Amino acid sequence: MFGYYAQLGLRSLRRNPVLTALMVMAIGFGVAASMITYAVFRAISGDPMPWKSAQLFVPQVDNWGPQSHGPDNEPPDMLGYVDATALMNAHAAQRQVATYPISFPVQPADAAVTPFSVDGYATYADFFGMFEVPFRYGSGWSAADDQRHADSVVISSRLNDELFGGANSVGREIRLDDRSYRIVGVMQHWDPHPRFYDVANDNAFAAAADFYLPFTRAIDLKTETNGHSNCNGHAGIGWDGMLRGQCTWISLWVELPDAAALQNYRSFLQGYAAEQQRSGRFPWAPNIRLRNLTQWLDHEQVVPQESKVALLLGLGFLAVCLINTVGLLLAKFMRRASEIGVRRALGAARREIYLQFLVEAGAVGCAGGVLGLLLTGIGVLGVGLVFEPDIARLARLDLSLVGLTLLVAIGATLVAAFYPTWRAARVQPAWQLKAG
Repeated sequence: MFGYYAQLGLRSLRRNPVLTALMVMAIGFGVAASMITYAVFRAISGDPMPWKSAQLFVPQVDNWGPQSHGPDNEPPDMLGYVDATALMNAHAAQRQVATYPISFPVQPADAAVTPFSVDGYATYADFFGMFEVPFRYGSGWSAADDQRHADSVVISSRLNDELFGGANSVGREIRLDDRSYRIVGVMQHWDPHPRFYDVANDNAFAAAADFYLPFTRAIDLKTETNGHSNCNGHAGIGWDGMLRGQCTWISLWVELPDAAALQNYRSFLQGYAAEQQRSGRFPWAPNIRLRNLTQWLDHEQVVPQESKVALLLGLGFLAVCLINTVGLLLAKFMRRASEIGVRRALGAARREIYLQFLVEAGAVGCAGGVLGLLLTGIGVLGVGLVFEPDIARLARLDLSLVGLTLLVAIGATLVAAFYPTWRAARVQPAWQLKAG
């Protein structure tokens, strides 16, 4: 019977092409508006490491004092060099990583090629294991390389392709800022969205980093941060001031595998701040925070407010389109009251009327979904006209979005058809036969 009802539905749709076109357009435009905004929201609001985000934490220590904060008494988002290195050297977590963004010019081996700038990070060996960075060739450097301030570097697959034609470059040298570094690893493409480990520097949606080198070596070379440096009136003089003063410019992450490790590290962090108070460095009560990855993203408000507003507007537009579809379906179904009355008089049960008209509505939903899919593809290509380029480039029309678009279109149409179908199934056969 399903095939028979599908034939009846298609015949009915062809009978009223204008009404059918209006319904298909309403569904198509409503679904497209919601799916375009959802594509952007999905790209920037997901958990970049859902299998591990509950084990990755950001320690914060107040090194400015309560007079420098608002009513929430929040410590700075990043740490100064003194606190970052002290926490690193304590080794109180399973893994710990201090990092900050840097930028260097790279000199290709071919002298005919013009040097160009690349962005990267100064970090520690634990970075690659903690964040499960995939490698194409080689691996990250060792903890011993951190201790001896080695001239080691890990480069991206993109930079490896550009400089070495994609060949295995492990063991070869690369010149960054007119200094030679030995390549120990070439990453696979790795670009988590958002870039959770550097959201404090507004790099959540920046292009993928091209290299990573030891933090200790970057400090030796007096490599300044390519991100934010907030001194809040505590600035020192020159590079020594950055190292010894209270300027915050370093992000710290720790890996804590279970609740016991979390509690122990929280106690350690509280004790560290208390020790700084006793020594006279912090003349205020200990003020610390320890947030996991998802809590940190929420705290930093990584998802732009405009993307949330756009998603709500898209869903609202879909709701308006569905209300219009309800009215159009109701008009279409009730015009066939005499047909329904005859079928009921000949013995058709109400459930058969329900099935017939829901199948017809499903056909409208399929057509609306195809139109919505086309409009969604066009909208995703043009999303850069509304959102910033770094955010717009993340929105993609993949198989999951294609499936969701069709599912939403069909499901929404069926929901919209419930009331018109219920009204159609309540038609009294006797009244229609008398009227006929």
